[in-house]
Amino acid sequence: MFFLKKRGIFAILQTIMIRIHCINDGAQYEVPEGSSLKELSARVGGEVVDRKSGKRYPVLAALVDHKLKSLDFNIFYPHEVEFIGFNHADGRRTYVRSLAFVLQRAVRSLFPDKKLKINHSLPSGMYCKFRGCRISDEEILRLREEMRRLIEADLPFSKRKILSSEAEELFRSQDQPLKAELIHSLGRYFWSVYTLDGVDDSFHGPLVSSTGSLKVFDLMPFHHGFCLQYPSDEDITKTLPRVKQMKLITTLKDYGAWCKTTGIVSVGALNHCLLDGGAEKLINLCEARQERKFAEIADKIYAERERLKIVFLAGPSSSGKTSSSLRVAQQCKVLGLNPKVIELDNYFVSRERTPKDEDGNYDFEALEAMDLQLLGEHLNTLLDGGEVEIPRYDFKQGRPFFEGNMMQLEENDILVMEGIHALDPAMVPSVDQSRIFRIYASALTSLKLDENCCISTTDNRLLRRMVRDNRVRGITPEDTILRWRSVRRGEVRYIFPFQENADAQFNSAILYELPMLKYYAEPLLRRIHPSSEAYTDAVRLLKFLDYIVALTPEEISGIPPTSILREFIGGQKL
Repeated sequence: MFFLKKRGIFAILQTIMIRIHCINDGAQYEVPEGSSLKELSARVGGEVVDRKSGKRYPVLAALVDHKLKSLDFNIFYPHEVEFIGFNHADGRRTYVRSLAFVLQRAVRSLFPDKKLKINHSLPSGMYCKFRGCRISDEEILRLREEMRRLIEADLPFSKRKILSSEAEELFRSQDQPLKAELIHSLGRYFWSVYTLDGVDDSFHGPLVSSTGSLKVFDLMPFHHGFCLQYPSDEDITKTLPRVKQMKLITTLKDYGAWCKTTGIVSVGALNHCLLDGGAEKLINLCEARQERKFAEIADKIYAERERLKIVFLAGPSSSGKTSSSLRVAQQCKVLGLNPKVIELDNYFVSRERTPKDEDGNYDFEALEAMDLQLLGEHLNTLLDGGEVEIPRYDFKQGRPFFEGNMMQLEENDILVMEGIHALDPAMVPSVDQSRIFRIYASALTSLKLDENCCISTTDNRLLRRMVRDNRVRGITPEDTILRWRSVRRGEVRYIFPFQENADAQFNSAILYELPMLKYYAEPLLRRIHPSSEAYTDAVRLLKFLDYIVALTPEEISGIPPTSILREFIGGQKL
């Protein structure tokens, strides 16, 4: 307590204490007004305990009233606080963003004449490369050692707000045009800038307190650059496993090259295109490219028509599998083939035979949830020229029905089937694999927010699913978000490991889709209540969409009825 003399009146000021409810231990804490979350985390022990595994993780950030904050956040009001570590999705994002800054700092220190591009997310980490040139193994080794030095020094990350005009000028002077273009396209008054060891940069979310929290990382040479590796979800003392998926990166590279020819490689450029009235031309151009890609896949199937009789198509949730299978079938028909489309979902086992996951819930995404024996028998019979009765699965009753739906493959017939296990050879091991053509479909966007950040393909698909679920299935956006973790777990187990088995990969990402999804998704996300467990993701997605200029209803009406995106927003006619 102390005295302050002001205008002749003595006022007594005392330290104001703020009450905080900590979700991690359920305790109430009294902290001095203006205290940081880092100070509070020290009182909690500096670690979080995973509720399922019981493992302990160092604190990386916190959710304050379900909003993600860095540990330098100062407390002035009562809050509900949950500290998070690498076991939490937002903790992982915070770690990776911070590690990316360390990498950028190392590049500027060792190679000031070169510019680093942090590109796609791959199974082994973030794919990175130097702009316009290859990176040598020796340069990667030097970068790794410099990053270790910065991390061992435990240097602090700091943040400040500056005028957007100043930020735009700053990033142009640093030869980071994508950042400058994004700032210019949004017309905001202020912009947040982070600093590490005297170097300024921007990132779209909180960072850890200091570099000392980032001890687990590696740089893996890959393609023309390298993968920035971070801890594995299963064991944070080890980095991600080394997986080289060249078909995946080839698809991403192809899409990135096409974006470059359009002049739209970043959100800033996309925003300017829409603000300049270019929506109609962009929509028509994107749809023409999609049609060409479907035709190219059909050409491959037709070229092998004497051998191929079955087309399998797989992909993660909301990748446009259903539309893609129908469009491929249509293009095959143009060439004189007669496609017959069947959903693999018709071959689910009865509910009592369905396996359960570790939480005791039915695991409909497990391979064992399908009647593999019946599927194999049917496919072999069809390949031998015989006739089979295709089941219809009733999901409400949880069992298949046989209703006389007979099928036989004639000379020009080709069977098209889509499902999550379609790339897994274990699905039909008894069937002659040489008779099968496999397609992998996903929304692999190469669009970048800036030099440090590509658009998350996972978030892109989540927004697609949210819009479709709400429109078609009556599922709230909150429920879609809460179910997403289970969906992702199934993809990691049953889909992603088999991507390289595909004979063709189809990228269903479309340049104009995020401006379209913003129009539909923003109102849905704003309905999620702050007390909901889904609120943190809702806030994060809203912040992301805030960088994007939305399409108008008139522009959306110009999306053709054959577009894959109509699968999600309605009005599709194939």
